[in-house]
Amino acid sequence: MPFTTTVITGATSGIGKETAMALAKKGHAVYLLVRDTERGERLKQEIITATKNKNIYVVYCDLANMKSVRNAAGILKNGLLAVNVLINNAGGIFAERLESKDGFEMTFAVNHLGHFLLVESLLPLLQKGQARVINVSSEAHRMAKPNFNDLQWAKRPYSAWKAYGTAKLFNIYFTRSLALKYGPKGISAFALHPGMVNTGFAAGLTGFNKTLMWLARPFMISAERGAQTSIYLASAARVDAKSGRYFKKLKTVSPSATAADEVGRNRLWELSMELVIPFLN
Repeated sequence: MPFTTTVITGATSGIGKETAMALAKKGHAVYLLVRDTERGERLKQEIITATKNKNIYVVYCDLANMKSVRNAAGILKNGLLAVNVLINNAGGIFAERLESKDGFEMTFAVNHLGHFLLVESLLPLLQKGQARVINVSSEAHRMAKPNFNDLQWAKRPYSAWKAYGTAKLFNIYFTRSLALKYGPKGISAFALHPGMVNTGFAAGLTGFNKTLMWLARPFMISAERGAQTSIYLASAARVDAKSGRYFKKLKTVSPSATAADEVGRNRLWELSMELVIPFLN
């Protein structure tokens, strides 16, 4: 791609920041979808200073607020002819069950549903750009046992890690569905595990979960290393043939057996579409 327009969520810290910086160095026009626009503007200036690439833009987007996602997509549709790469990088884990402004459980909203709406809203631009959609998942998906009768964790005891693992499984389901549904339109999709990265990602955890993260810290990798697979999928010349696959350390790997469940994957798509339809108009 001689000139690449890239959109990335969750770019103000961690692997998102490293990914945005690396792609700017490669000459991409980078649109930073951020919840904190002040931090976004500071990052924009940092990237421009480091890379001399002035094609860096900040767009407000709170993935927990579906109207905010819709508005961000509207700004992009009004200003762009096409999007070549969309990196759904933002994510979060929450110590207790919280609900978004729209009434969705926060882990589900931030890690999956907001990105689902973003993709559906940007579909015309993604199609025109023959885009790659890159979903940052996690090996935590292997602990997931999805309950499609309780996506919002309202009927059972809430577990931060189980909710997070389920959302990361949904990233893989979403990737496979995108590849199958929109592959004929020229869109490819990839999921990835960035590694266990030493960032502030799980800073909100408490108690035993916080202790586990503290014990794991010596074994974590840097954000720069964690960003490598995202950067590879966004810029490598010959990966589109592997659309729909799950990557780890720049290579395809097999996800969990649950991740191959076609019935569950289709059920997630149906339920997600039902939930975002009011925000697509």
